[in-house]
Amino acid sequence: MAVSPVVLALSRSGEEVAHRVAALLGAQVHGREGRVGTADAFFPNALDHARDLFAAGIPVVGVCASGILIRAVAPLLADKTAEPPVVSVSDDGSVVVPLLGGHRGANRLAARIAEGLDAVAAVTTAGDVAMGVALDAPPAGYRLANPGDAKAAMAALLAGEGLRVRGENIFGVEDTGGAVELLVSEAPAEGGETRLVYHPQRIALGVGCARNADPEELWALVCDTLAEAGIAQGAVACVASIDLKADEPAMNEVARRLDVPLRLFTAPELEAQPVPNPSDVVFAEVGCHGVSEGAALACGGDLMVEKRKTANATCAVARAGAPLIDLPGRARGRLSVVGIGPGQSGWRTPEVSRLIAEADELVGYGLYIDLLGPLAAGKARSDFPLGGEEARCRYALERAAEGRNVALVCSGDAGIYAMGALVFELLDRGAEAHGVSDAARRVEVVCSPGVSALQGAAARAGAPLGHDFCTISLSDLLTPRDDILRRLRAAAEGDFVIAFYNPVSKTRRTLLAEARDILLEHRPADTPVMLAASLGRPEEQVRYRRLDELKVDEVDMLTVVLVGSSHSRLAHLGEGPRMFTPRGYARKIDGDLARKDGAG
Repeated sequence: MAVSPVVLALSRSGEEVAHRVAALLGAQVHGREGRVGTADAFFPNALDHARDLFAAGIPVVGVCASGILIRAVAPLLADKTAEPPVVSVSDDGSVVVPLLGGHRGANRLAARIAEGLDAVAAVTTAGDVAMGVALDAPPAGYRLANPGDAKAAMAALLAGEGLRVRGENIFGVEDTGGAVELLVSEAPAEGGETRLVYHPQRIALGVGCARNADPEELWALVCDTLAEAGIAQGAVACVASIDLKADEPAMNEVARRLDVPLRLFTAPELEAQPVPNPSDVVFAEVGCHGVSEGAALACGGDLMVEKRKTANATCAVARAGAPLIDLPGRARGRLSVVGIGPGQSGWRTPEVSRLIAEADELVGYGLYIDLLGPLAAGKARSDFPLGGEEARCRYALERAAEGRNVALVCSGDAGIYAMGALVFELLDRGAEAHGVSDAARRVEVVCSPGVSALQGAAARAGAPLGHDFCTISLSDLLTPRDDILRRLRAAAEGDFVIAFYNPVSKTRRTLLAEARDILLEHRPADTPVMLAASLGRPEEQVRYRRLDELKVDEVDMLTVVLVGSSHSRLAHLGEGPRMFTPRGYARKIDGDLARKDGAG
């Protein structure tokens, strides 16, 4: 889905303007806690929140001083072709300033806001100032074939070279018959520093193929078909097929190479299309008489290239009367399995924030979704209780199977004692073994790493994981108790640093004590132990104990217990105790010196 802007209100003086801007854009208002009365969500720190939104790829409109937004996003600036728009609006609504992303929508956004507020849009982008348009940002439904030449073309125009238009005048500029040419055509054309080529995306590409067909075979068929029809690849708006092929590698690869969406239709939807080359064989296989032709027609428009085929693939082309912007059909559906870290936004990765921002729906344990704060505001959410792990994973997969973009929210890292493994277990089972539907097995699954409790605890301690370590969950709910004890003994004998997850519960209090006693058989009584609770949150608590003094009663379900190896140390430094595990550099240095002395 397209990510909507967020309007930031930082003070009472700008609150009314913020709500007017939000109404113009159909956006949410996020307000500063204690300083704004009404908002869709509240944040405690303006710099942190603006930075989080920017990192997630969300356009930011701040009703505040420009400098606040500049200071917020400055550390993240890297690639202007990928960064979201940032716009500031004065508290009185009289001035609108596009700060970043002028050619990624900020100038248009500023102009829209300024028009609605009867304000001045302080646009400084050279092309916009001179001509009122950005030539490297064509209207929706058109693609610039040679964006690398836009800067030189604009420089020539600013130097007075003049402009001529061939084809549709998509920018509404005056044709002066000059040296810089704007060519709008669906046919392939060579661009250059004085020739910008724009393709109207009116073409729907219908495809079909045998299961696990070679992507290169389908790609070659597509390229040949488009070339023979005189259609530029940039004129393609989407790749379309039957929903049974949602996970077909060849089709997804073609869509990826063309950089367009894959749109899917059911067999009855394709059967309703008047395909000129019906096939009873295809009908017997998938329930419709034509996949490629039917899918191309289902996108709208008329069939201009009938089905072409190779041994394992088919392709057809339809052309609509206007650029295809609101595409029919549905998306493949995506499930993003994300770990949000311990909860504070500073420990959440930008990629995770982006996936959450792009999601249509959030699924997870309610507390974890709550920890997202304003990033979750206004999104559809489905909360599940503790103990409902399989239900929430199944639900998330089936919602994605309907074409939605779903984020399954986990704490820490989703692949460490969280939902990642269960998602793949359900996919692997299949419907016949109490897994998920075939449609759910065809969704795209994206896994994004998060800061685990193990990493958070280690960072707070110092460097306890400087040498070999392992993690052991002491929950016997899913793992047999005997297996846990066997792993404990092996880790103790191997002298690993050990991070204990799920050390205790309301009803399970003995395994941690047994673990302590087993470890004391293999490492010193003064081995340092770290108890880290509520990491990254205001109520964070870090304590250190000797192994022989570890008491079960001072540990709860939110505590990570990190036990050092026989080599781990607790150094008492100026800022307090720091736990670390040497890797052996001292021995290496001593050995190097001994060899050097011997050689001397």
